[in-house]
Amino acid sequence: MKRYVLLAVLAVAAPVGAWWGASFADTAVRSGQAAFGDYNTDAPGVWRHLAVADLPPPFASQSARNQPRLVKMPEGAKIKTPAGFTVTAFTTDLVGPRRMRMAPNGDIFVAESTQGRISVLRAKPGSDKAEQVAVFADNLSQPYGIAFYPEKDPKWVYIGNTDSVVRYPYKAGDLKASGPAEVVIPKIPSGGGHWTRDLAFSPDGSKLFVAVGSGSNVAETMPRKSVAEAQAWDAQHGRGTGWGDETNRAVVLTSTPDGKNLKTYASGIRNCSGLSVNGRTGDLWCTTNERDLLGDNLVPDYSTRVKADQFFGWPWYYLGAHEDPRKAGERPDLKDHITTPDVLYQPHSAPLQLMFWNGAGSAFPKEYDGDAFVAMHGSWNRTQRTGYKVVRVRLKNGVPTGEYEDFMLGFVNPDGNVWGRPVGLVEAKDGSLLVSDDGGNVVWRVAYVAGQTASR
Repeated sequence: MKRYVLLAVLAVAAPVGAWWGASFADTAVRSGQAAFGDYNTDAPGVWRHLAVADLPPPFASQSARNQPRLVKMPEGAKIKTPAGFTVTAFTTDLVGPRRMRMAPNGDIFVAESTQGRISVLRAKPGSDKAEQVAVFADNLSQPYGIAFYPEKDPKWVYIGNTDSVVRYPYKAGDLKASGPAEVVIPKIPSGGGHWTRDLAFSPDGSKLFVAVGSGSNVAETMPRKSVAEAQAWDAQHGRGTGWGDETNRAVVLTSTPDGKNLKTYASGIRNCSGLSVNGRTGDLWCTTNERDLLGDNLVPDYSTRVKADQFFGWPWYYLGAHEDPRKAGERPDLKDHITTPDVLYQPHSAPLQLMFWNGAGSAFPKEYDGDAFVAMHGSWNRTQRTGYKVVRVRLKNGVPTGEYEDFMLGFVNPDGNVWGRPVGLVEAKDGSLLVSDDGGNVVWRVAYVAGQTASR
């Protein structure tokens, strides 16, 4: 694998993006059926706006099983971005880098989930290479979520294991945990599908949020209850929560920072793989992998603002009152109580981390300030691939418009094989964008060359 990474470094050490050329930019927003597309229609500057009204019926196409085949980065391949941006390999010294979080001092904490460890990257401001890579903590259980507490002068680093939440003592500049892990939430449901557990704190620091994905596609083995029995369960556990193996799953949980008073905050969210707080508005967001096996263009994944006691439909409904035919007639009482998410993505794109672009000290064009970026890991349940890219989500005064732009892509070869899979995102202190890629074992650095014009 190391030789593959070296090839990737050589291939992208020079600026990319400018070669694409402004003539290829498509600044019109694609809507209706044109918004769906696939990797063949992706290009820097392409905007999309998927709408609920454009959804096909279930099983309008056969359900595909099109798992990605990972290959080395082809010689001469380039990552594509809007004009004016450059991409370099920030580090190739990690294994399967996933969720990332920046410490207040600028260090980048990275979850190497398959290795059971959290590593730290350190670089001088403006450097296009990480100068230090250190292991902060190891012997963890599929760690993913990372959060600092308190935010401004943190004393703890919280880690979301697949089956628990722990925290380590921390002071600014620590490259290795100075003490053992303290268990905050000792038991989180695990096993089955959707092992990631992302973390976030409320702006005032009073609430810890924990995202727990479902254990299945659409609760296939969850025993059926009568409506009256299900309503009695909901009254105790939260609207539309599952039971059996799905107890405390497909939810966002909340507790105090010490793990007490654990309860359901929002439910019916199949797999909130990216949990984020908009620092400008205080809104909590989920970036969600929706269900599979209903056809190529169902069901769109999404990012959305999430408020207390909201229910997003899983497993009985999707994107509002669209009933999943596999759950027909089970919960008619929920039909009028479903929140429709804010931003819909091409189905099966597998969006993971979302981060808000603050623009502080950034060389990115001013128009990016306040928008968000989302890393898309890529599809398997689609005939033609979607995802495998980073997109920019349009926000106006913190409110999403539903539009998003192809920003960083090119990880799929013309033959459909894949050499990169974006996962995590960080706005570094020097104003660059860092992107973890667990397919290529790389953290990429995206920077802007001042004076050139972006695609929109």
